[in-house]
Amino acid sequence: MSCGEPHETDCSEVLDHLYEFLDHEMPDSDCTKFEVHFEECSPCLEKYGLEQAVKKLVKRCCGQDDVPSDLRSKVMGRIDLIRSGQAVPEQDVTATESGQPTAAKE
Repeated sequence: MSCGEPHETDCSEVLDHLYEFLDHEMPDSDCTKFEVHFEECSPCLEKYGLEQAVKKLVKRCCGQDDVPSDLRSKVMGRIDLIRSGQAVPEQDVTATESGQPTAAKE
């Protein structure tokens, strides 16, 4: 996605790190670069607005649900695998309530 105009910060960089921006998980200097980019690039601004709306909807609808304590580490591990270009397993071994491992599809 791009508006076809050159930018100091490339559209692909902005879109690759959009959730870090939305979640305030990046340095202020990077946030400033992204804000400047959004002022210049309407397709990226539109994508930002859409993702921001989705996050608000999920928070409103699912914000009260209990999250398993190890979920964040599992999700971050998957993200790291994807970013590194490694194959992501389609099946994951998880423990059942009885403590016996079983293969579970995701």
